[in-house]
Amino acid sequence: MTTAVSAHPDLANRHRLIVTVSAMIATLMQALDNTIANVALPHMQGSLSATSDQITWVLTSYIVAAAIMTAPVGWLAGRFGRKNFFVACLVGFTVASMLCGVAETLSQMVLFRVLQGMFGAALVPLSQTTMLDLYPVEQRGSAMAMWGMGVMVGPIMGPTLGGYLTDIYNWRWVFYVNLPFGLLAIAGLWFFMKDEGRNAALKFDWLGFGVLSLCLGALQLFLDRGEGQDWFGSNEIIIEAVLAGLGGYLFFVHMLTAKTPFISPKIFADRNFLGGFFMMFTMGLVLLSSSALLPPYLQNLGGYSVTSAGLLMAPRGIGTMIAMMLAGRLTNRIDPRMLMLGGIAMMTVAVWQMTAWTPDVDSWSIVASTMLQGFGMGFVFIPLQVVAFATLAPQYRTDGASLFSLMRNIGSAIGVSLAVVLLTQSTATMHAQLAEQITPFNRFLETGPASLLFNPHTPMGLNALNAQISRQASIIAYANVFKAMLLAGLPAALALLLMRRPPRFELASADAVAAALE
Repeated sequence: MTTAVSAHPDLANRHRLIVTVSAMIATLMQALDNTIANVALPHMQGSLSATSDQITWVLTSYIVAAAIMTAPVGWLAGRFGRKNFFVACLVGFTVASMLCGVAETLSQMVLFRVLQGMFGAALVPLSQTTMLDLYPVEQRGSAMAMWGMGVMVGPIMGPTLGGYLTDIYNWRWVFYVNLPFGLLAIAGLWFFMKDEGRNAALKFDWLGFGVLSLCLGALQLFLDRGEGQDWFGSNEIIIEAVLAGLGGYLFFVHMLTAKTPFISPKIFADRNFLGGFFMMFTMGLVLLSSSALLPPYLQNLGGYSVTSAGLLMAPRGIGTMIAMMLAGRLTNRIDPRMLMLGGIAMMTVAVWQMTAWTPDVDSWSIVASTMLQGFGMGFVFIPLQVVAFATLAPQYRTDGASLFSLMRNIGSAIGVSLAVVLLTQSTATMHAQLAEQITPFNRFLETGPASLLFNPHTPMGLNALNAQISRQASIIAYANVFKAMLLAGLPAALALLLMRRPPRFELASADAVAAALE
C-alpha cells in the first residue's frame, strides 16, 4: 500500500533532508567533542585543581568509553530499534554534555565524560548507516562524502571552536554548546526518521564484550597511570598490563571459537577491509595526538592566546576539505592506493616540519605545516572508505563501520596517552641533561648580562635559571614527541600492501563524492 509520504515525493525528499541534517549534527557533535576540550585544558586544570597529567583524563576517559561502547552498536540498534537507540544516545549525550559543563571537581568531570563517551560512541556508526539507508545506490557516494566531512573535519575544527568559546566566555561553554544542536537533532530524528523495528530475539555475546572491555579499560589505565606509578616498578601497573593482555587474548580466542561471536572473524577475511582497519588505527593515533599536543605548545611556549591557538589550527580543517574534494574526483581515475600513499607522504612531511619548530616559529610556517597535514588526511580518508568497503560483503557493512570507529577511537586513546608519557619523560630527561651544564666553571653564568639574570647564587637568579631550563627542556621534548609521531605514521604505508584496487565499477560513486563536496 502506498503511504502518504511516498505519494508526495517532495514531502519524502524534505523528510530525508531533515533526517540527513539531524544525522550530520549528531556526527559533528561526537567528532567535535573528541578535540573541542583540548584548547581549554589549561583553563580546566586550574578550575578543577588538577595536575597536568591528571587533566588529560578529560580527553582519555571520553575516548576509552567511546571505544568500549562502539563495538556493540550493531546489536543494540537491532535489539531496540535504530531510531529508538539513536534518539536515546543523542539525549544521553546532550545531558552528559551539560553535566560536564557544571562539573566542580576532576572526579565529576571524568565521570561525566565517561557517560558522554558511552552515549556518543553510537552516533557516528548510526549516522553512517542511516545515511546509507536513506539514499539510493547512485547517491550513496554523496551521502558518504557529507558524512566523511563531519568525521574528519570535526576533530580538526574542534580546537578552533573550543578556543573561541573559551576565550569569549569560559571553558564550560565547550560543553554547553551541544545543547541547542542536540535538541535540534533529537527533534529531527524523533519526528521524521523511519522506525526500522527491533528484534527482541537477538542474543548478546556478553563474554566477548566483557573481555574486550577488560582489555581496553586496563590498557587505558596502564597508559595513563604508568608514568606516575614508575611503570613496572608498580604492582598496579603490572596488574593492568596483565589484565589488558589477558583480555585481548581471551577476546581473540573467543572470536575464533564461539558459534556466535561478538565480532565475526569472517569480516577480516577481506584484505581491503583488513588493510583499512590498520590504517584507520594509525589515522586515529596521529590525528588526535597531534590535536592534543598543538594547543598547549602554542599557548604555553608560543605565547598565543586561546583564540589565536585555535585559529592557527583551523587551516588543517581547510586543507582536509580541499583534499577531500580533489580525492573524490581522482579516486575514479587514479589507483586509490596511490592517492593514500601520497596522503601519507604529505602527513609525514608536515610532521617532519614540526620537529624543527621552536616557540619563535612564524605563524605562516605553522599554517603551512598544519594545512599540509590536513591535506594529507583528506587524501587518505576518502580513498580509504572507497577501498575498504568496496569488496566487503553487504551483511558486514554495519559491523565494519562500527569497527572502523572502534579502531579510530582506540588509536586516539593510545596516541594521546603515549604523547603525554613521551612528553613528560623527555622533558624530565632534557631538564636533567641541561642542568648538568650549570656548574661554577660555566663562564657564561659568571660574566655579562647572564651573570645578573641567571646568577645561581641568588634565589631570584636560581628561579629564573630553572624556569629557562624547564622552557628549553619542553621545547626539545615537543620536538622529540613530533619525531615519535613521524615514526608512528610510517607503518600506515605498509597497510597499502594488503589492499587491492577495487574493480572500476566499484569506484563509480567517486564523482558523486566530489560533487557533494563542491
